[in-house]
Amino acid sequence: MEINDHLPLFVTKSAKGRIPLQIYAFSILVGICLIFVYRVSYIPAKEEAGRWVWIGLFLSELWFSFYWFITTVLRWNLICRSTFKDRLSLRHEKALPGIDIFVCTADPMIEPPSMVINTVLSVMAYDYPPEKLSVYLSDDGGSDLTFYAMVEASRFSKIWLPFCKKFKVEPRSPEAYFRTAAEPLEDPAMAKAWSSIKTSYEDMKKRIETTTKRGQISEEVRKEHKGFSEWNKVSSRRDHQTIIQILINGKDPKAVDIDGQPLPTLVYLAREKKPQYHHNFKAGAMNALIRVSSLISNGPIILNVDCDMYSNNSDSARDAVCFFMDEENGHEIGFVQFPQAFANITKNDVYGSSMKVAKEVENPGFDGHGGPLYIGTGCFHRRDTLCGHKYGKEFKADWKGGKWNDRKVEESASVLEETCKVLASCTYENNTQWGKEMGLKYGCAVEDVLTGLAIHCRGWRSIYFNPERKGFLGVAPTTLLQSLVQLKRWSEGDFQIFASRYCPFVHGYKKTPLKHQLSYCIYLLWAPTCLPTLYYVVVPSLCLLRGISLFPEISNPWILPFAFVISVHRAYCLGEYIWLGGTFLGWWNDQRMWLFKRTSSFFFGFFDNILKLLGFTTSAFVVTAKVADDDVSQRYEEELMEFGASSPMFTIIATLALLNVFCLVGGMKRVIMQKEMQNLLSHPFALQILLCGVLVIINLPVYQGLFLRKDNGRMPTSITQRSITFALLACAFALY
Repeated sequence: MEINDHLPLFVTKSAKGRIPLQIYAFSILVGICLIFVYRVSYIPAKEEAGRWVWIGLFLSELWFSFYWFITTVLRWNLICRSTFKDRLSLRHEKALPGIDIFVCTADPMIEPPSMVINTVLSVMAYDYPPEKLSVYLSDDGGSDLTFYAMVEASRFSKIWLPFCKKFKVEPRSPEAYFRTAAEPLEDPAMAKAWSSIKTSYEDMKKRIETTTKRGQISEEVRKEHKGFSEWNKVSSRRDHQTIIQILINGKDPKAVDIDGQPLPTLVYLAREKKPQYHHNFKAGAMNALIRVSSLISNGPIILNVDCDMYSNNSDSARDAVCFFMDEENGHEIGFVQFPQAFANITKNDVYGSSMKVAKEVENPGFDGHGGPLYIGTGCFHRRDTLCGHKYGKEFKADWKGGKWNDRKVEESASVLEETCKVLASCTYENNTQWGKEMGLKYGCAVEDVLTGLAIHCRGWRSIYFNPERKGFLGVAPTTLLQSLVQLKRWSEGDFQIFASRYCPFVHGYKKTPLKHQLSYCIYLLWAPTCLPTLYYVVVPSLCLLRGISLFPEISNPWILPFAFVISVHRAYCLGEYIWLGGTFLGWWNDQRMWLFKRTSSFFFGFFDNILKLLGFTTSAFVVTAKVADDDVSQRYEEELMEFGASSPMFTIIATLALLNVFCLVGGMKRVIMQKEMQNLLSHPFALQILLCGVLVIINLPVYQGLFLRKDNGRMPTSITQRSITFALLACAFALY
């Protein structure tokens, strides 16, 4: 046992394949340098056409090279981690720290209550001492429909939790489990329980969905719990008092399941809302939960998950605790971030939502440079870090006693509810450090990234843990517009951080390593990447139409660095994607989304940020829909891109697609008219024709949506007309 006490609770290993990466990086760097030499050596004279276009192209290539450099730096030190939960149990089973779990929802129409309670039930069923688990739901929609679903979940948990633990089922979201698991006919005892609980779940789900569809709670149901009376005072979802209900009090000896085992604490919270006060979106909800939970359970570890991110691995809590309780390195860890994975990704990932490279390459690289960023869900925090505490070498957490486990709350649930209300009021944060130095940061669309950066700058490091069985699974966007809007918000918020005093190079100066600051820039510089991308998509094509050559002839030796960098870089990206378990078509879809998001989402994110800096706009938070119509879902499963909504983003995408097809036709006409088709190798426009042709091929789904499809997912007629007009005007401007 003494020998075991000195063994670590987790181990860190460096990823393999560093030598091939170094060879690839060095060769690409040489190719990039040669391209720069060509650009500088062959810049057109002042009197020649295309001089400024050439300079613009050179600046775009400089930006792409810088971005390639920081992504390569991130890959230089990939690490992976594994935990030893058996050692944790042997040494600390009776002294495991309490965990407060925060689930956030905002709108019962977009985030159905039946989905929300599946997430709640999945985290209640963790393989962890139930008396040390407390689950809090923040309902920013202030909906009695969501509260009703929580009441139903509190009852269902009495049979669901013992079933999960007795038969060790995975996942522990009832909806996900019964959707994926077959009836266990080979085990009569489990089959009987399985059938009974499935029936109970289906009945509960039907009641919740029927009530949600009806939009109101019956008087008979309202009499079943005192909490419903709170809605008698509610004016609207944006104007109501604090509503807090302790549905299961884990300290109550009577709060047990059907096997007599204790249940986790379960709390519903709808913080106070008043029209004259800014509620600070999800960050405000999280900060209210931090304060309320400090009086009820005060767990030293906080897990927060989005309402659609159910627990897919019941060991996740123990995995996270292994990092925090490690005797040698645990004291320096501020948070443990699990990857954001999705349950509804199609085979070829039509919208690139799986973010394979980010999960499997970029985040492990981030971890090797000082720790991953905080992505707002699936993250276990040390409570101290969220309360603004700085790390010091003398800091040692006392998990076995002290301020956490020795705290005894003797008040009844009703007294606690009243006491906590002031902590979730609109005025509590006035003249305090909440949203500044305490809790999640305010004033940014990506409050999670900003908060994680602040934690790193206080001296804490973070851990990225990506187990074979994913810790959490959520719902990916099922339409193109949902995906683009989400990416627009992320890019806008990320660039807002870069352009503020929280820029990693400023706020992180001498606080985090330079390589860690560069790692943050991969995401913080998403938005400005739209400018060189748009330049490369538009200008070479228009110059092809105009007759201005921007690249060397294929027979010219200077074509070699261009050909080498393009082919080797794309081949490396394809190989990386396939190695991570993707398909060729999935990679091609990812390239298409790379183009779409850079020319639309990042474009709007960049200019909205500029307008915000100038004081013309303010931040807004858009909740991504978690449900879709049946026909939309069917097209998503068939991997047909969804264009069936009017949006300025679609106008840009369609205009660029048509612009390139018009320029390709014009460029090919130029080649044919000059009778140089047979001498294509010496033609000065060969590479521009190739670039334009690739852009046309990658936009094939757009042309189908514009002209060929007849379903509701086709491009709206108004967008088709506008995009044709804009593309023709751009071509006419280039020609005349």
